[in-house]
Amino acid sequence: MKRFSLAMGVLLLGSVAQASIVTLSGTLSGANESPANASPATGFASFTVDTVALTITENISFSGLTAPDTAAHIHCCVPIGGNTGVATAVPALPGFPLGVTSGTYTNQVFSLLNAGFYNPAFITANGGTVATAEPVFLAGFLSGQSYFNIHDANFPAGEVRAFLTPEPGTLILAGLALAGLALRRRVVR
Repeated sequence: MKRFSLAMGVLLLGSVAQASIVTLSGTLSGANESPANASPATGFASFTVDTVALTITENISFSGLTAPDTAAHIHCCVPIGGNTGVATAVPALPGFPLGVTSGTYTNQVFSLLNAGFYNPAFITANGGTVATAEPVFLAGFLSGQSYFNIHDANFPAGEVRAFLTPEPGTLILAGLALAGLALRRRVVR
């Protein structure tokens, strides 16, 4: 039985290593805020995670904000429709254009092992180190329990939000990645 379990674990890890790219995306709108608002602003956010290299690539475009933006970041980990704290750097993802009503943020790549990617409060709330916060973020992110928000003076709680869900072609890969993460944590302990 142990040989079978070990063989299955090796096969699963091999599958995860090959199937390591997962893309999550969502449409930015005021209707996605909680509570919803009537903002005319729109946009799109796409995040590609490499679960082996532990990197995230961010591509975001937005327009029509009713005031210049003051913050833009990822919130994690809560089911769709809920509100939760900021997981990534505050007030904004590093290099995100602030003080504008429209813009793009393309091909920004960050290591999920870099403390500068996270909100210090998220790290503190999840074990106190990047090593303990990263798996919490990644599991919540890959399971669709995160959202990207853009804030401004007219909507300090958020003018537009995108619920980040795996793109249809990557749902199976997200499941494999989550299974691999669980197995990795079991092996490490």
